[in-house]
Amino acid sequence: MTEPPRTATRVPQVVFACVRNGGRSVVARVLTEHYARGRVVALSAGTKPGEHIHPEVADALGRLGLDTSREQPRRLTTEMVAASDLAITLGCGEECPYVAGVTYRDWPVDDPGGQDPATVRRIVADLDTRVRGLLGELAPDLELAPSVLDRG
Repeated sequence: MTEPPRTATRVPQVVFACVRNGGRSVVARVLTEHYARGRVVALSAGTKPGEHIHPEVADALGRLGLDTSREQPRRLTTEMVAASDLAITLGCGEECPYVAGVTYRDWPVDDPGGQDPATVRRIVADLDTRVRGLLGELAPDLELAPSVLDRG
């Protein structure tokens, strides 16, 4: 007996938005992409993007084995939000464009920019918990790898 053909399943997309796109939104995007393994597409952007991601964020993620070398801040656009199923705001408040039909959630997470390593790690841990919970909603059958926080 042959199996029925598999149908392509739409991959959900989430955009993480903050102000400078150098810290919180980058951490959330990198963690989502790491855990989702292609089952969820994650974007990050800022309302007033800086020139680079925060070095303390790159260092903290690097210590956890996560590569940030290709992360570059970019401007949040209405089109980016409209193409997403979910917009997670991380401190950009009313500056984030509103698009009808897109679900918005605000995650009140501290800004890691300019913080000491222990504070950045606490923020990464907070985002790790939130991202893992989000993936449980967006891809309920996805078996999550152990937390990256168990590595470093």
